[in-house]
Amino acid sequence: MVSRSVVVAVRVKPGASRARIGGHHDGPHGPALVVAVTARAVDGQATEAARRAVADAFGLRASAVALKTGAASRDKLFVVELPAGAAGDAALDRFSVLRAGPGR
Repeated sequence: MVSRSVVVAVRVKPGASRARIGGHHDGPHGPALVVAVTARAVDGQATEAARRAVADAFGLRASAVALKTGAASRDKLFVVELPAGAAGDAALDRFSVLRAGPGR
């Protein structure tokens, strides 16, 4: 089977009191998924925490998510490698539910 990839816009909120994912933010890359992480925005710690949170939200391994742009910004683009077939479709469904949830 062949995997497919999608680009996901993310708005990171570093230094949050608790990690959470959900909601949307109208960012420079279009509608973005809001990811709050407890890690501080120091030495890429918040970016790494956000990458892992996105992978978890999709139900994938962290290695399936890579930063495309935004290393020093709260607005980031991640490339997510989805498995082929029903598993990839289920991952996209989870993403849609999270982005529609509460946030901002």
